[in-house]
Amino acid sequence: MLTTDSVAGCLVGVVALLVVIAATLAAQRVPAVAVAAPVAALLVALGLTDLDSAVDEVLAMAPTIGFLAAMLVIAEVCAREGVFRWVGSVLAGWSRSSPRRLLRIVFVVAAVTTAILSLDTTIVLLTPVAVATARHIGARVTPIAFSSAHLANTASTLMPVSNLTNLLAFSATGLSFLGFTGLMLAPWVVGIAVEYLIFRWFFADALREAAPSDVPASGTPEAEPAPVHRPGLLLVALGLLLVAFVIAEPFGVPLAAVAGVGAVVFALPGLIRSPLPALRDAAVAANIPFLGFVAALSVVILPVRNGPLGDWIGRLIPSSSTLLGILVVALVAAALANLVNNLPATLLLIPLVAHDPGLVLAMLLGVNIGPNLAYFGSLANLLWREIMHKNTAAPTSREYLRLGALTVPVTLGAAVLALWAGLSVAR
Repeated sequence: MLTTDSVAGCLVGVVALLVVIAATLAAQRVPAVAVAAPVAALLVALGLTDLDSAVDEVLAMAPTIGFLAAMLVIAEVCAREGVFRWVGSVLAGWSRSSPRRLLRIVFVVAAVTTAILSLDTTIVLLTPVAVATARHIGARVTPIAFSSAHLANTASTLMPVSNLTNLLAFSATGLSFLGFTGLMLAPWVVGIAVEYLIFRWFFADALREAAPSDVPASGTPEAEPAPVHRPGLLLVALGLLLVAFVIAEPFGVPLAAVAGVGAVVFALPGLIRSPLPALRDAAVAANIPFLGFVAALSVVILPVRNGPLGDWIGRLIPSSSTLLGILVVALVAAALANLVNNLPATLLLIPLVAHDPGLVLAMLLGVNIGPNLAYFGSLANLLWREIMHKNTAAPTSREYLRLGALTVPVTLGAAVLALWAGLSVAR
């Protein structure tokens, strides 16, 4: 029987992980869970991880998966009830037909949307709205589209609910919801500000005037759309949900329970009007195949994490959150995110950095900001590319890499410094 310590066992574990990662690239044709689940079962059968460990890992992931499902339902209700149509009308009005002003507004809206509703909401729901708004005012699409992609990653560092990676690592920090958010606030603000300045410089020419190819065939911007009703009740409900996350946690109420109640409340009007269609919409929004993929991936990563490769990576991890220690962890995390995708990288690194909350936060900076370097860095990037193909021509990997090579080192470095300063003050 293979063991995780043997060369053959290590190779099988790495190949299994690579196969599952490759499945994410073909997710449009074959659901990733259709590959990940059999691979996880095979690893158990081969003895590279035992059944009890696999079950324990999935059970440990269950609250995180439940939270994710609830937030996906909430985001779907917001989209269906016109929250993002209203956001689009606000973007168009506030921009005053200025590409530079639109970029600034999209940065703010994308940062807030990512922080509260997670990066997937920014990618799936805000990106098409931002692209349509750019076309409406006659601005070039590329800077606006890239901003939603980069902010989905960079702005997902703020709260435990902003990214699945944060949810996975939250308990390892030992921090409260407010404690986590407080320490990540400075890196969040600094990272977004630095990224914005780089965008203004990198896209300076594109932000000066409209591109003929991005303007409708008539040669003029589209007619002014009809006013969109502000979904005030849903906006208030989102604010109350965020407050509930903050105040429930000190009382020992799990975030997943709060999100579950929130999903029921958000979906309730639709359930009352049309129960069966509303249930069907909720099931589709929850994205059961993706939730199953996350659960299976947590098992697939076990042989790698517990084998020689995990031991080697563990030797790179510093013992404490000094400035150098935080920087090393962030760089290792960013590199791993771009090599094996940020979700497997997070699952691999959490046990290796759990001895120091500062290192856990540094790891999150790496796996959240690092994916801006390449398409493969995060599942959100791959989803963004698919959405861009549907709405306009997606930038090439070379274009994405060129911008990422400018933004990631500077943004990540600035965020690391901000985190170190925050940790120093907290001590």
